Amino acid sequence: MDLNLILDYIVISIIASLAVNMILRNLAHHNNLLIDIPNKNRKFHKRATPVTGGLGIIISVLISGKLYIDLNGLNGFMPNFSYFLIISSILVVISFLFDDVMNIKASHKLLIQFMITFFMILSSGIHISSLGNLFGYGNIDLGYLGIPFTIFCVIGIMNAFNMIDGINGLSSGCAMVALLFIGFASDLIYDSMLVLLIGSMVGFLIFNLSIAGKKRAIFLGDHGSNLIGYWVAWSAIYSSQTSSYEILPITLIWFVAIPFLDCIGLIISRHYRGVSFQTAGRDHIHHRLMNKFSAEGTLVIIVLISIILCAFGLLIETYFSSKISLILFIVFSFVYYFFAYYYDFIIGKIRGFNV
Repeated sequence: MDLNLILDYIVISIIASLAVNMILRNLAHHNNLLIDIPNKNRKFHKRATPVTGGLGIIISVLISGKLYIDLNGLNGFMPNFSYFLIISSILVVISFLFDDVMNIKASHKLLIQFMITFFMILSSGIHISSLGNLFGYGNIDLGYLGIPFTIFCVIGIMNAFNMIDGINGLSSGCAMVALLFIGFASDLIYDSMLVLLIGSMVGFLIFNLSIAGKKRAIFLGDHGSNLIGYWVAWSAIYSSQTSSYEILPITLIWFVAIPFLDCIGLIISRHYRGVSFQTAGRDHIHHRLMNKFSAEGTLVIIVLISIILCAFGLLIETYFSSKISLILFIVFSFVYYFFAYYYDFIIGKIRGFNV
């Protein structure tokens, strides 16, 4: 697929997404279903807003995908990976729609994520089999550990994107950045499926960021944030573990650095406080930034940092080894946690001593 064709199908999927998301938000309002009611504790929107974004995205992918197949005479020729990715994505949306309606227990969510990911591995035959030459002593082949490690990674990324979904455009914006860098870095962008995923997410963002008007805003919902996390995880796995594409596994961690580090930091800090990692709270990186910046400013800052980190990861892959990339990511992680969790505390202590 050449670049002009990519743009054509992105436009088709955007138009489909705009139409579907408009219909779903109107249905949600009319029937008072899947509506997020604002509160003063941790939600920043001022009006009841439909949480139909994930449903709109997956339906848009199905419609634009069908158009793509019909226009290219590809009925019966859908790649195995793409087919099972769509099937399992539908399962993600259906399962977590129940969470948006009735709040499923955290343990049940993990079980659902485990079962869907395991289904995807068994059906597609794709999993993380190698971590590359991570320590400079040759490729690290995971063998029988590959499947459980893949399940751990997919569930981790799904929860990371779900947990960072705290302000409009943040989870989907970080996912868009990751998918674009994965696509162009590995040439996966020339796969029709990734193009349709990106276009459908753009259509959602037009509503989510109130570009279509504040009264027409919609949210991802838990089903939507889990869906895009699932797509990012499998796009990363497929591009790094398939011979048709070339990208180092360690580079991909730079593409999801902010959601990943935010998730790990929260799990650790909440563990020490005796709080479940899936409990709602105001201790995310975007909450900390919003103490000094607006929601829009916070979104811009985090997305720009994500872009810089993605570009930096690619730069390291081009000129250095996986070992150097790993070392630099560990260093960056310590710097990130210092500024995210300890900077204000230390500065406050210093100012206290000066007084």
